[in-house]
Amino acid sequence: VMETCHRNPGTLGFESGLKYINVDDLAREEQLYNGYDEEYDCPILDDDRVADEECGVIVDYHGCDIFPECWFHTVFVLRTDANVLYERFETKGYNEKKLKDNIQCEIFQVLYEEATASYKEEVVHQLPSSKPEELENNVDQIWKWIEQQIKDHNS
Repeated sequence: VMETCHRNPGTLGFESGLKYINVDDLAREEQLYNGYDEEYDCPILDDDRVADEECGVIVDYHGCDIFPECWFHTVFVLRTDANVLYERFETKGYNEKKLKDNIQCEIFQVLYEEATASYKEEVVHQLPSSKPEELENNVDQIWKWIEQQIKDHNS
């Protein structure tokens, strides 16, 4: 699971021959919503319909517990300094409540705990993503992992 960074993570799918899915884009295209959250000013994802969509792909999303365990050989949780994250979300125009709640999620490691509760701990990895060079390193590290998986699968 990977949030979008400076280098488009979709290139990982293209370069590896695997299909890349940005869940937000998929939900928008297929209208996989079951309402709208006025408080957070965003659509409510229909988890069941999203999880039924497809297996064996690279998934880019801000959570992972809605997906079946069989979907992932590994889960990458990107960790960002709260101050950096605040600036990113402020730039995206998040309302105050959404901004505050997302920062608290990062501080309390909610997504990491969600990942370790949903999948075997050995497949969950945290990657720092506060600085541009860390974002690039993350894409490189994930790419190396994909290459190794393809190599192991073809052996």
